[in-house]
Amino acid sequence: MIIILLNQVIKLRLTNVAPPVTTALIQVQTQYMQACQFVSDYVFNHDFELNSNKLSHVLYHDIRQRFALKAQLASSVFKTVTARYKTVQSQLRQKPYRVNDGEKWLSIPKDLPWLWQPVQFKRPQADLVRNRDYSFVADKQQLSLQTLGKRIKTTFTASGFKQYLDGTWKLGTAKLLRADHKWYLHIAVSKTVPDVDAQTQSTNVIGIDRGLRFLATTYDTQGKTRFFSGRQILRKHAYYQKRRAALQAIGTKSSKHKLKRLSGKENRWLSDVNHQLSKTLITRYGVNSLFVIEDLTNVTFDTDNLPKSLRNSNRSWAFYQLEHYLTYKAHANQSNVLKVSAAYTSQRCPKCGLIRKSNRNHNSHEYRCQNCGYRSNDDRLGAMNIQQLGTQFVSGTVKPKFVFNTNLDA
Repeated sequence: MIIILLNQVIKLRLTNVAPPVTTALIQVQTQYMQACQFVSDYVFNHDFELNSNKLSHVLYHDIRQRFALKAQLASSVFKTVTARYKTVQSQLRQKPYRVNDGEKWLSIPKDLPWLWQPVQFKRPQADLVRNRDYSFVADKQQLSLQTLGKRIKTTFTASGFKQYLDGTWKLGTAKLLRADHKWYLHIAVSKTVPDVDAQTQSTNVIGIDRGLRFLATTYDTQGKTRFFSGRQILRKHAYYQKRRAALQAIGTKSSKHKLKRLSGKENRWLSDVNHQLSKTLITRYGVNSLFVIEDLTNVTFDTDNLPKSLRNSNRSWAFYQLEHYLTYKAHANQSNVLKVSAAYTSQRCPKCGLIRKSNRNHNSHEYRCQNCGYRSNDDRLGAMNIQQLGTQFVSGTVKPKFVFNTNLDA
């Protein structure tokens, strides 16, 4: 049996945080951040040594003495810094330097030596290890947290995340964060579940067409269609865009600070929308479902038919985030997600198979087949074609996709 590892981050908000507790938490965050910057500077000046054990051997006692960190917190500093540098390294390698030698363009790989300054640690934080720096006490009603002095205890709320504290999920390292004078603990959790064979165990195949006018349009094995409207989402997205443009036009330090806060607020809102939508889909269709979505890698979106104020919405909408949320929730619910080719899914007639771009009217959102006369909403038609590809997969086709049929078109 194949086992799948599910990973998630849950967010707990600390409550009833008294002033002495706030002071203690700020101190541990600040010292931890400064220790990370100290180690980051060392890594930058010593050929980018990214072995946390070697760094600990050289700097551990220095870290303890300079920043008054407890043993486990000091050890976590090295893992935090090396993880950040490895992330930056991965980002650099994904974007090689392009140069023209006079005859052709060359790609020169980038790596950490391309950095002109050490990785910066500017946001106060602290990484806390389970059962050493943080633990649940009082029958999981309170949190016990490590500080520079004595441990402190505080209550918390886990709105939307209580199911992850039922003992079936493994709790990992947590980040202590502060936002808008509120304290949060972000905990990495994981769980192993048996993999479901999508080709043999899927009893319901659901095609999902993602978009803006409708966040999702679904078509299932029973031939039922459901639309999840995006009208309110578009209005709110337009509001954020208008506010962002106004703040950018001001250009002051204060406006830039507000712009950063606005961006964080919009990202949290988008994340919440995708969480709710993915949860609704999983709950509605139940176990042993195969959710089929288009592979949107390198796909560009036509925005000509959108209002001018919304033409960047397709570019900024979190399609990939929805895909991620839907995937791990499906695995946790004995279901699967299949990505299929997006080619011709909005141009093909699901009844006769004719592929013709002119059959789709963007203004009226209608598809009308010029061969057999079939008519449908264009979002529904996309979901139908995607669902048919999923059905082909369940029937044994490994990589189903539509191919333009010139004979049929003629």
